[in-house]
Order: sequence, then C-alpha cells, then structure tokens
Amino acid sequence: MKESYLNQEKINALIKAAFLEDVGEGDHSTLASIPKDKTGKAQLLIKEQGTIAGLELAKMIYNFYDPQLRVNIFLKDGQLVQKGDIGYEVEGKAASILTTERLVLNCMQRMSGIATKTHYYNQLISHTKARILDTRKTTPNFRILEKWAVSLGGGQNHRFGLYDMIMLKDNHVDFAGGIRNAIEATHAYLKENNLNLQVEVETRNLKEIKEVLDVGGVDYILLDNMDHEMMKAAVDMIGERAKTEASGGISSATIKQVAECGVDYISVGALTHHIESMDISLKAV
Repeated sequence: MKESYLNQEKINALIKAAFLEDVGEGDHSTLASIPKDKTGKAQLLIKEQGTIAGLELAKMIYNFYDPQLRVNIFLKDGQLVQKGDIGYEVEGKAASILTTERLVLNCMQRMSGIATKTHYYNQLISHTKARILDTRKTTPNFRILEKWAVSLGGGQNHRFGLYDMIMLKDNHVDFAGGIRNAIEATHAYLKENNLNLQVEVETRNLKEIKEVLDVGGVDYILLDNMDHEMMKAAVDMIGERAKTEASGGISSATIKQVAECGVDYISVGALTHHIESMDISLKAV
C-alpha cells in the first residue's frame, strides 16, 4: 500500500462492514454442513486474461476473519495474468475459507476489472505525455478499493473526495455568478481557513479559459467536452500556466486523439463506473 488514502484502519473498517452485511448473525450454510475442526486448502483460479488486483487485500480479509488462515500469494498486484494462472493458495479451517470466499472474490473481481481497463487505456496513450486520472464516480463505501485498483492498473488517482482539492465545476461557476466570482471567492476561503489545497476550474470554451487565466491562481484547467481542434487551441493558450485535464465522455475510441492534443491528464469516469469484473474463482484442492 503506497497511496495516502490507504491505511489499515480504513481498510479494516471496510472489511468489518462488508462481513456484517454478508455474514450477519452467521454463515448458516457453513455452520450446518462443515465440522468445526475440518481443515482444507483452496486456490484462486484466473479464468481470463487481464491485470490482477486485490491479492494484498485478499490476505487482509482472510487474516481479519481468521488470523490462523495461511495465505501463499504467487502473483503480484498489477501483474498481467493469463487464463489458468493461480493467484494464491489459502489453507486452514474449511469453514473460514467458505465464509470469506464471496467477499474476497467480489472485491478482487471488481478491482481486477478496473485495473485491467486502466491498463488497457494506458496502452492506448503510451506514446503521449498524458496520464490517466480516475474520478469520484465510484461505488459508495467502496471508493478506497476502486481507486487502489486504478493505481494498480497504472492510472493516477485524482482527488479522493471533496475535502482534499478544490474543483470548481460548471454548476459552481454558474451558482457563483461566473468564473471570476468563483475563483476569487475560493482564494478568499482558502486564505481565511489557512488551507493549502490545489484549485481546478472546469471550462467549456476558449472564452472561459481566458477568464481563468486572467484571474490566475489556478493549478489545473479542465477542458470539458471540447472537440479536438478547440482542445489543441486550449492547450496552446494555457501553455505552462496551469496543468490541463481533458474530460467528458472519454472512451477507448476517442482517448488516443484526446491524448494527442497535448493535454497533461485525461480523466475517465468509466474506469470505475462502467467496467466488467474479471472472471476468477476459488476452488478447493
């Protein structure tokens, strides 16, 4: 774990809540059919090509539920995998393996799907300077793991939440009465509250970009739903005065052309809100 939002306390809280949701008063299927002293072993089977993510988390889940479970991991998070690969073996009480199985698979399947998609998008723009960013379009109470998966797939995490960066989007600007009002109010707010947060402003055209540059004091300028010609002109206009981020309906069919416009970053909401989970399973051996 290297990202700032990843710490054991937060992950344990997520795991605890997930077990409360899934197990509740008890895993009656397992309690009814499996002797308490029965031991066993199971393997994580990779059933399709992709980028694996969540192996480290799987070990945390097993150890949280039953510290006596032994987990032997054979791959690395972020590694490219093929159908037939084995991710890990878990050994210990059969009841513990059965009760933890679905939570581990649910997390790993989704995380691996996100990591796989992120890696694929990265490959499409590897010939440019652009970096892929994620967004806040995440599953409530699952954001930590989804953003972790993006980073394992080679993407870069944008702000984690509303508290760690200022982003003035179109509705902020419109409600504030314009770009100048929104930026100047933000500067005053940061100064009054002794906050050191980066500021990003969403723009919809070259006129709005000029307004942002005239006011100044902005770290990122978001280029929202611009066509490629306007985006190129925007990058030239901004120069080195702010970092540029392209956003709005980015897909595998468009991301290459967007990156070639010269932007620094491309945010892709689909990384976390429109993915296919990887096909993996846990089998007793």
